[in-house]
Amino acid sequence: MEDLKSRYLSACEEIQRLPNECILKVLADGTNSRVSLELAGSNDRLKHKEKLTDDDVRVLSKTLGGSSAIKGLDLRYNCITDKGAVYLANIIQESESLQFLDLMCNDIEAEGAEMIAKSLHQNKSLRTLRMTGNKIGNKGAMQLAAMLQINSTLVELDVSDCDLTTQSVIAFAIVLSNNRRIRAINISRPLLFSLQEETTVHMAKMLVVNKTLRELHVGKHGMTDTGVERLCEALKMNFSLRYLDLRCNRIARDGAKCLSEVLKQNSTLEIVDLSSNRIEDAGAVYLSEAIKLPHSKLRALSITSNNIGTAGLMSLYRAIRVNSSLTHVYIWGNNLEEPVCVAFSQLISSGRLLDGHTDVSPYEVDGHVFLAETSHGFCRQYYWTSQSVGDRDFSNSAMALIKSDSLVPQT
Repeated sequence: MEDLKSRYLSACEEIQRLPNECILKVLADGTNSRVSLELAGSNDRLKHKEKLTDDDVRVLSKTLGGSSAIKGLDLRYNCITDKGAVYLANIIQESESLQFLDLMCNDIEAEGAEMIAKSLHQNKSLRTLRMTGNKIGNKGAMQLAAMLQINSTLVELDVSDCDLTTQSVIAFAIVLSNNRRIRAINISRPLLFSLQEETTVHMAKMLVVNKTLRELHVGKHGMTDTGVERLCEALKMNFSLRYLDLRCNRIARDGAKCLSEVLKQNSTLEIVDLSSNRIEDAGAVYLSEAIKLPHSKLRALSITSNNIGTAGLMSLYRAIRVNSSLTHVYIWGNNLEEPVCVAFSQLISSGRLLDGHTDVSPYEVDGHVFLAETSHGFCRQYYWTSQSVGDRDFSNSAMALIKSDSLVPQT
């Protein structure tokens, strides 16, 4: 990257700014050549790693403008505001090679989101945009939703934890009813105050007509069994979705029963995340009945922290034994009594569950078998490991199952 390093130094001199040593180090690293710039700030206060500012992004804009060397730009955990977003928009508009942009946990708000959205009206290269943790609110989210009506290249969009409201979530659902490019969208943790579950109703309507979306994240939506029932009715008519993320909702046994009926009829779903709900034993039994069926194609299931006891977990154990398709299972946070510990210890020791494909590991004390936690489910590294360009395996777990072909746009 000697050419980019020279351009960077020239840009610093032009605007009379001292070079940022972190940027210089990355530009001088030949291993990053023609792939990505890893410029994430640290989210660990003890490391005291310098964070990039708007002025740093201004220099980067002058350095990368018109360059075809960079495919990915990782700017997580920095101090980029709406002012810096203007320079980011310039990079997006001028780049013909940038495919991946990670802006997680900066300080971009509505105006900055609007600038980025407008820059994507003409962009023909960017495939992944990650805005997680930027408080863009309803106004910024509406601009991104409108952008999806125009942009024909973006494949993945993450606007989780961005303070979306009911209006903007519904706007994304409506846009996705017609958008045929987006393969993955994360709209988890919006700010919803209605108990009518309007957003879930609109997502269900979208799933009936959308035949290209492969990955849907709707965690922390306050979704109840009633909402899940509407979603499941739509999923019975949808045969494209492969990954359904329902983490941290209010789903109980009746919702799990609805999902089990979907799994019995729909052989497309491969990954289901029900972490931090309340399906209990009855819900786990319902899901196990679907998993035991020979035509079940479910490959990964997370039911962590669902108040499931021995009856439900042993039912799942028996289902795993008869169905080899289910290879990733996450159960921590439930009532792991000794029969469950022994059963899952056998699955692990026999090789039926591999290391990294579950979140527990057996150990023995005084002749009794226990399970220890080894990870935090599907997204265990979501907030501190970047997604590499062309490889979405940022947790080395179940999401690796769909990294190859599920997100490749169909022409």
